[in-house]
Amino acid sequence: MRSDDWITILANLRDRAEPCVLLTVLDDKGSVPRDRGSKMVVTADKTWLTIGGGHLEFQSVAIAREMLLHGQTRARYEQFNLGARLGQCCGGISSVLFEPLIQAQPQIAVFGAGHVGQALVTLLATLPCHVHWVDERAEQFNPVPPGVTVCCLEDPTEQVKRMPAGSYYVVMTHHHPRDLELCEAILRRDDAGYFGMIGSDTKRQRFDYRLEGKGFSRDQLNRLRCPIGLPEVKGKLPAEIAVAVAAEIIACYQRRE
Repeated sequence: MRSDDWITILANLRDRAEPCVLLTVLDDKGSVPRDRGSKMVVTADKTWLTIGGGHLEFQSVAIAREMLLHGQTRARYEQFNLGARLGQCCGGISSVLFEPLIQAQPQIAVFGAGHVGQALVTLLATLPCHVHWVDERAEQFNPVPPGVTVCCLEDPTEQVKRMPAGSYYVVMTHHHPRDLELCEAILRRDDAGYFGMIGSDTKRQRFDYRLEGKGFSRDQLNRLRCPIGLPEVKGKLPAEIAVAVAAEIIACYQRRE
């Protein structure tokens, strides 16, 4: 890649509304792997370009991903002594600036690729948000709307761990025990911007009872929207449910803005 490819990389990530951290070597002293001005781009699961490899890069990527995980928006400055701190043979000093570029669009995880999940993801894909579509059944992701990230995971709770702070969660899987596992994982994070689950009042009561038994407080349980969606929309067709849920999500992120 050319040294200026970071501009194109950032533009592509912006178009996809994907948060990233831009790393820049601000200063260098002695023998270092890359000179000042070298850049690298880090997202939750990918990297582009390099600031020198080795322990310097490994630790820098870990710092960047920690910033993304916690939704940090302030730049961070780190100085690395490559000999004493990182054990690299070059032995110089590199100073690195970490600039988080957090997109304003909500990060939404939709768990479930059934009929309602399909209808909801198709609708959310037209909105200013980034959608992570999660299910363990690969054959269910058909079709996948443009811009949607498919997460085919044997254990969907893994995606809960990967989402940044303030994310939106919609639980509508085909399996009630799976819904309960996801509810527990999301509530334990305690940082959701929105959390809704498809289901009846009876399902809500059963889940509240079981989650209280796992130590969750009433205040924590009140953060869960179930039944999900605007109550004024009474229809039961997948498209009608999707509209009700999407409207509730839109109202939520517009209030936060």
